[in-house]
Amino acid sequence: MSRLKFRHYAKELLNIALPIIMGNLGFILIGAGDVLIAGRHSTDTLAAISIATAITNCIQTFGIGLIASVSPLLSNYRGERKSAKKYFYPTIRFSMLLGLIIMFAVLASIPLIDFLHFEDKLVPMIKDYMLITAFATFGGYLHAALKEFLQAFEIVMFPNLVTVFSVFLNVALNIILVFGFGPIPSMGAVGLATASFIVRYFMGFCLLVYCFKIMKFRNYKDFDYYKNLLKIGLPISFAIIVEFIAFNSVAIIMGRVSGIYAAAQNLICTLTTISFMVPLAISNAIAVKVGFANGAGNIYELKRYSFVGLVMSVGFMLFSAIIFSSFPNFLVGLFTVDKKLFEISVPILYILSIFQIFDGLQVALAGIFKGMKQTTIVLISNFTAYWLLFLPLGSYLAFKMNMNLKGFWIGLVIAAITLCTIMLAVLGKELKNLKGNIQIQTTGRA
Repeated sequence: MSRLKFRHYAKELLNIALPIIMGNLGFILIGAGDVLIAGRHSTDTLAAISIATAITNCIQTFGIGLIASVSPLLSNYRGERKSAKKYFYPTIRFSMLLGLIIMFAVLASIPLIDFLHFEDKLVPMIKDYMLITAFATFGGYLHAALKEFLQAFEIVMFPNLVTVFSVFLNVALNIILVFGFGPIPSMGAVGLATASFIVRYFMGFCLLVYCFKIMKFRNYKDFDYYKNLLKIGLPISFAIIVEFIAFNSVAIIMGRVSGIYAAAQNLICTLTTISFMVPLAISNAIAVKVGFANGAGNIYELKRYSFVGLVMSVGFMLFSAIIFSSFPNFLVGLFTVDKKLFEISVPILYILSIFQIFDGLQVALAGIFKGMKQTTIVLISNFTAYWLLFLPLGSYLAFKMNMNLKGFWIGLVIAAITLCTIMLAVLGKELKNLKGNIQIQTTGRA
């Protein structure tokens, strides 16, 4: 591919990805703000919300994974020259039903905290945080669904500006509610959860008003739409859950050993998630562009967007890896002054630097498969890498080899390499099959 063509496809992807990057960074900075404020409040508060978010994320991510099927499906519809705007109300109904199911799932998990043997001083804070977070699900899902809907039409600027503004709103609310201000008492972990509750509903309703302002919708019912969302979304959802449970189980497992390990895992995951938002945005752009090309049967465009997106994603994460390995003390120091947290976290950032590169590759590959509506392989490869390999290997290194949290991260690096190997092999095969099918169709028309 010539340099001029590469720049063309990169520009097309960045037109979608840049606002999403801005919004994704804003979204994760909301979580980073929680970690920052919690760490300044106390190490116990940070440990408690680390465990609570690890559990709630594993549950709430299931619905987010299903909602993530909206933009690639509607992009395929647009590529096939089908009407996509009429799926506005079905998208909202789908997200709200999911919100109801997930809310009850989070509430049902709260009594189980008593049996997981966390430190007694952390248990009340964990329960309070999860209770409020459960009722915030509707706001979060409304925002996620409408952002996906608009993304399918390549409308990405306003939704992500809302997210950026919400970063500052969240920090202000956190400071007021966690530490207290005037007549408002210090609320600790409850203040963090309350701030997140307000921000999620604010983001959801902002996008709802925006959608009604720029488009006119009619009520439409199409049960095939829900079936297609489930067909594409269930593998995505389970794949994300597999990955999330793998990551968050580390905080839960090590949190039973000591709350300081859960705090360290949350701190490290916050850092890596900030950088991950860039390739995730590129992956979203890939899914939209590949989805449109796939719907139009344009194998040439599909392959070009896939290749350029992979290069962009891995290139950024290589740069990120250099930053993580060069300034580990500075990065950890942004969140804590606790010497024990420094001792645990800093050595892991060197391991994390290697993980970053393969994490950028796998998320870009997932975007390609989403656009091609071939999401089952994403589930299978994630399950193989994270559950069949990472969890047993990480546990062995952590406890049998006495490497603790570092052992889990070495296991993650090996799992990520395995994941990328599987997905690359399958992608090559799928592209050959797709090219063959198009040639057959062309011959038949001739």
